[in-house]
Amino acid sequence: MQLNFRTLGSGKPLVILHGLFGSADNWQSQAKIFASYFQVYLIDLRNHGHSPWSEEHNYALLAQDVQTLLEEQKVENAILLGHSMGGKVAMTIAQNTIGLVEKLIVVDMGMKQYPLHHQHILGGLNAVDLNSISSRSEVDVILREHINSEGVLQFLLKNLYWKQKGELAWRMNFKTLEIHMDEILEAIPAKEVMIQTLFIRGGLSNYILDDDIPELENYFPDSQFETIASAGHWVHAEAPDEFISIVLGFCLR
Repeated sequence: MQLNFRTLGSGKPLVILHGLFGSADNWQSQAKIFASYFQVYLIDLRNHGHSPWSEEHNYALLAQDVQTLLEEQKVENAILLGHSMGGKVAMTIAQNTIGLVEKLIVVDMGMKQYPLHHQHILGGLNAVDLNSISSRSEVDVILREHINSEGVLQFLLKNLYWKQKGELAWRMNFKTLEIHMDEILEAIPAKEVMIQTLFIRGGLSNYILDDDIPELENYFPDSQFETIASAGHWVHAEAPDEFISIVLGFCLR
């Protein structure tokens, strides 16, 4: 699968993988800063952003998509950064390749299986019938009946675009994502990764609990952990300055 991507800056490659329901666009602000130090690759994963849709969606395929792209671009010894679902993709790539990843950054995601917790988002998306809607404001009203968080609401609305005059569409293939939600939430294989790894978690998030750290340290023995106390799951968006400082400190040392 030919993924959509763009690059900013020059130098050592820094590859950024977004999370579920997201896209490369979510990382544009951070990428502009990172581009002063690195050649940044912003990638849309399958079924997201401007990348192709597929009826299949699992971590093996997501990782292979990215590996194929980076091999075609002759990327080696990259810094690989992944948030949420993208974090599991990044860990999977690090498990399965040699020489492609020099450093790994995982943002608010563990290896474990997570319980289903996106029902309110999927409920809101399924309530939106784009065939009978003619404005973005109508979508906003419907989503607010299901989603209380303003941040999550605006995050989802970034996926909405005008396919043609009078016709709205979603960039993400949420119907397929819904079908494969069990695979998205499943644990990744337990394999040791001997790569320098940084785990960044939000202090207000429950994605990486204190009890999860021993397992992560076991399979990522050359790892360190940073907690941004004021941030939830969208760490990079909620505490951008602290997040960028931590990432650069790890990458440039």
